Order: sequence, then structure tokens, then C-alpha cells
Amino acid sequence: MIFKDSRWYDALKWLSLTALDALGLLYSTLAAIWGLPYGDEVMRTCAALSLCIGTLIGISGIQYAKQQKQNQQSLTGEDTNEGK
Repeated sequence: MIFKDSRWYDALKWLSLTALDALGLLYSTLAAIWGLPYGDEVMRTCAALSLCIGTLIGISGIQYAKQQKQNQQSLTGEDTNEGK
């Protein structure tokens, strides 16, 4: 999956690196203070979602870099099979 629009990529990156972890920690802390239910479960769920989204955008970034390299090589006329 390669993101065609960098706004999606940036939004998902922010969500995975910042927002989900912050929200999970906030709820967990408030749950401990105020006796709210499922504090640990919510925090772990946010961490798992953050990891999953981060992994997917990381894979997408690698695929994008490969595609950019191939495009650059085709523009410059370099042989893409060198070294294989």
C-alpha cells in the first residue's frame, strides 16, 4: 500500500506516533485516579493500534522509496538489473 496523498501519510504517522499513545496514557491515568473501567485494556489497545499503523506506514514508506529509486533509474537510463 503506497499512499498517493501525503496528507494521509502524515495524518496516520501523527496518529500512530503521538495521538494514540497520548490518549491511551491519558485514559489509563484518569481511570486509575477516578476509578474508570478498563484503563489498562484501553491503553494496551491504543498501543497495539499505534504499532500496527506505524508498521503499515513504515512498509509503505519503504515501497515508496523503492518506487522512487526505480523511477529515477528509468529516467537516467541506468540498468536496474546491475549487481543481480
